[in-house]
Amino acid sequence: MEAGILTLDDFDFDAKTVILRLDINSPVNSLTGELVNDTRIRKSLPTIRELSAAGAKTIMLAHQGDTEDYHNLISLEPHAQRLSALLQRPVDFIDDIAGPAAIQRIKELHKSELLLLNNVRHFAEEVSTFINFVQLTPQQLAHTRLVKNLAPLADYYVCEAFSAAHRSSPSLIGLAEVLPAVGGRLFIEELSALTRVRESPDHPCVFVLGGARIADAFSMMEEVLGKATADKILTSGLNGEVMLLAKGYSLGNPSESLLESKGLMPFVQKARDLIDRYPDSIMCPTDFAVDDDGRREVSLDDLPADRLLIDIGASTISRYIGIIQKAATIFVNGPAGMYEQPAAALGTQRLWSAIAAAPGYSVIGGGDSVAAATRFRTLEGMGHVCTAGGGMVRFLSGQELPVVRALRRAALRHRGSLRE
Repeated sequence: MEAGILTLDDFDFDAKTVILRLDINSPVNSLTGELVNDTRIRKSLPTIRELSAAGAKTIMLAHQGDTEDYHNLISLEPHAQRLSALLQRPVDFIDDIAGPAAIQRIKELHKSELLLLNNVRHFAEEVSTFINFVQLTPQQLAHTRLVKNLAPLADYYVCEAFSAAHRSSPSLIGLAEVLPAVGGRLFIEELSALTRVRESPDHPCVFVLGGARIADAFSMMEEVLGKATADKILTSGLNGEVMLLAKGYSLGNPSESLLESKGLMPFVQKARDLIDRYPDSIMCPTDFAVDDDGRREVSLDDLPADRLLIDIGASTISRYIGIIQKAATIFVNGPAGMYEQPAAALGTQRLWSAIAAAPGYSVIGGGDSVAAATRFRTLEGMGHVCTAGGGMVRFLSGQELPVVRALRRAALRHRGSLRE
């Protein structure tokens, strides 16, 4: 048992039917429908292999897309094909989730066989719009069609979807309410890494927070500064720009118009409050880059700028790297600039390289952050690469995640059925 959650070590899966909830939600080429990044699929492989080697009949559930990105709400058949290629063995796929065809195919499964059902978000109860507005209780989720149809066919439920652990849906919560439930290898690894950062980091602990998701950054900053988890926060991206506005700087019309269009101006007062309370802990950029037919750097004295600020400048990069090199724990979420553009790549590339080379324990999370690390070939140097986005942010903001809570309840219910 880890953190109050049962693990794969606690049960014998030989000849048992297991529902394995994955998060293999992947970026998709909108023109071809092909998967363009399989990081989450690769991360799921160890648990799939372990269950198959143990003789389990493994039913895999997963989601792809949502109401916010409807164009990605596609079939999981490409995921089954990618899994087959990576595992070098057949992964069966059926275009059904909990209907008669799926039920019949599950009943026909043999030991060690792998079956991927179709996209669970073809069910209304699994999409964000339903979850956010209807808000079913765990007991109600246990009585949804997906759970009532699939749970009687299974002996165990394994959750490997830590990146979706902040969601309350039938495939994440409902199944854990009615079956002996455990966390998969990746789930436990993710939870342990983030628990280490949140509750017992080695100091000095540095949070590197950039990107465009200001609400995520602010929810984490309130928590980690208030509890002295973080000694320094290095701001960049739109987060850094909001901090400078809070200090009274004028960034220039292009950058301020962008912040206005994204509805981020209300965070300026929140930033001012944080800076007033923690003046020595929040580091802000002292120079930037703009695209002026190529990269051109401007200092704070040059502001306001007549062009959009797209990256942090060389002086800020050097100052941040000096702090990173002395850190014992480094948490990273959000790139330093618009790293996809050649003129704006330097900040993220150099910071990510410094983090990968630093002697401290590093955790990097969030889709853009991991994509940037992949682009700049620094992923292997990171201490832990977190597949989670929303779940990671909420956990580091001090919230207990619904799926973690559900798995802990399941552990209390099913301790008596553990193998000797």
